[in-house]
Amino acid sequence: MPVRLRKLIGTILIIILVIVYAIGATTFASQFLGASAWWVHLLYFFFTGLLWVLPAMLIIKWMEKPVKPE
Repeated sequence: MPVRLRKLIGTILIIILVIVYAIGATTFASQFLGASAWWVHLLYFFFTGLLWVLPAMLIIKWMEKPVKPE
């Protein structure tokens, strides 16, 4: 697969990941953490704010994979 195409696909996947993850994390928080203390919200959003990086790193690693000579 050409590098430019892989980077285009990876960029689109990261954008979709961030949008879906943000909506999912916020929906979960509003459904289950509505009556919780402020520090529970702080911890939840701190960890969920960092957690999206793991799948994004995998996508970026795939995007930067060297091209195999044919």
